Amino acid sequence: MASLLARRSFSALRARHLAFSGQGLQGSHLCGLQSRAISYGSNKDDEEAEQLAKEISKDWSTVFERSMNTLFLTEMVRGLSLTLKYFFDPKVTINYPFEKGPLSPRFRGEHALRRYPTGEERCIACKLCEAVCPAQAITIEAEEREDGSRRTTRYDIDMTKCIYCGFCQEACPVDAIVEGPNFEFATETHEELLYDKEKLLENGDRWETEIAENLRSESLYR
Repeated sequence: MASLLARRSFSALRARHLAFSGQGLQGSHLCGLQSRAISYGSNKDDEEAEQLAKEISKDWSTVFERSMNTLFLTEMVRGLSLTLKYFFDPKVTINYPFEKGPLSPRFRGEHALRRYPTGEERCIACKLCEAVCPAQAITIEAEEREDGSRRTTRYDIDMTKCIYCGFCQEACPVDAIVEGPNFEFATETHEELLYDKEKLLENGDRWETEIAENLRSESLYR
């Protein structure tokens, strides 16, 4: 440590000696370096002052804008003006359940079994709907009639399994099983959603007019 301090002191003394004796830099050259250093420092100070002035101006503009918003409640006025604009626009909501919007003819709602106008059941117990159902929600049992045709003795649908894909309706060759327009069939118990043949026929009798009209309107696309 002592040797290091000695070397530094010697170097400082030598530099001072060279400066005074003229063996170092000449006086004019030294003055030029000093003037350039002073010029560089002044330019840097000017840039910093200009940047500071910009920041101060920006801060004051922000303060002024906030003050105006607080004084004149401009944000609240903008919000109320938007509310007033939509107040006079046509309403896009309905008063459900007293008002109900239109449903597409392709809407897939509660299942139903249909009859012919004579009252005879349409279902021929081909079991295509049972085979095509991806959720395996349909169970059918059948027997032969006296004329050799088949009729269903059991037609169950587990509505808790059904995914409303419409495959059963598309597969049926006689339009017996359909998904009707009714979508309001919520229940309080699980057992009420296990539909049997009587329940499905009851749904068909209730919604036959709407179902027939929907099938007629979609006949060109099926």
